Amino acid sequence: MKQVMEKPYLLLNCEKGGIHGIHVKLAAILEEHFEVIPYDEFLKNKNFYSHKIKIFYLWTYANAPKHSLLQCLPNLKIVLSPGAGLDHLDLPLISSYGVKVANTPLTVSSATADFGMALLLASARSLIEGVKMAALPDIRYITFNWMGVDITGATLGIIGMGKIGYKIAQRAKGFEMKILYHNRKRRSKEDENAVGAKYCEKMEDLLQQSDFVMLVVNLTPETTKLIGKHELKLMKPTATLINICRGQVVDQDALVEALQNGVIHAAALDVTYPEPLPRDHPLLKLQNVIVTAHIGARTYSTNKKVVERMLANGLAALAGLPIPDEVTQSQKKSSN
Repeated sequence: MKQVMEKPYLLLNCEKGGIHGIHVKLAAILEEHFEVIPYDEFLKNKNFYSHKIKIFYLWTYANAPKHSLLQCLPNLKIVLSPGAGLDHLDLPLISSYGVKVANTPLTVSSATADFGMALLLASARSLIEGVKMAALPDIRYITFNWMGVDITGATLGIIGMGKIGYKIAQRAKGFEMKILYHNRKRRSKEDENAVGAKYCEKMEDLLQQSDFVMLVVNLTPETTKLIGKHELKLMKPTATLINICRGQVVDQDALVEALQNGVIHAAALDVTYPEPLPRDHPLLKLQNVIVTAHIGARTYSTNKKVVERMLANGLAALAGLPIPDEVTQSQKKSSN
């Protein structure tokens, strides 16, 4: 009789299904290769599972690996995290246990860039207000005095010209926008020419010239509150700030003040701090603000690619093979 080999055990940091868990169809992909243990089940049977778990799979930002968890998983090989950001992980701590880390930076770039442009368009053309106006119960005619802002010919300033930032530039070119960018490292002339982008060595120059400013940076100590009161004052009073990276990159109190006082025209935010915002937060009440629930990469196709890429990283780690998206030492240093 052929012996059935036991699948390796994978600890999921959330539930399977439900509004806070991984989609059941995506969980099924993992279950083809692993015994998938939801976090609550692990906590109820910690003694049974602790020595079996070899992969810790983060699908949300909840239950990130801490000392208390890592010390009870002696056979853990790798922590898998979706997307590009690493700020939710204590990388030195994980590394001190001899555990590797991998993320999926390439899989979310297109969907996130699409959503960045969606926020830009929705804010510029007053899309949310238009939807509300059309649904008013007592509306009798459509006003022709409701004016948006032109995209074509406007200047977009991209802060952070990595994979996502460059894809945004590619999309903005299609809208005939003028493109400025600020980045730690200047891109090649070939890259710049392909999208018609102009490099601003000083972020201040970009802020002063842009009609739309889009934030696409990693969260590090250097980028925390990168945009504060001083930077907002440099922007045009007609400008819009768009944030699709991390909420902590913007000083939210300064942003509220700038929006209330007409220092800038509008803001469109897929990320805030915290997430979700308190229900009475001013950003949720201002008419010149769009706030979405960190859904930049939330399409089924993209999420399926994320799961498949995380799966490839995990299987490589267990087989002792090179891990496609292993977080390097330089990435760890830049995230601390």
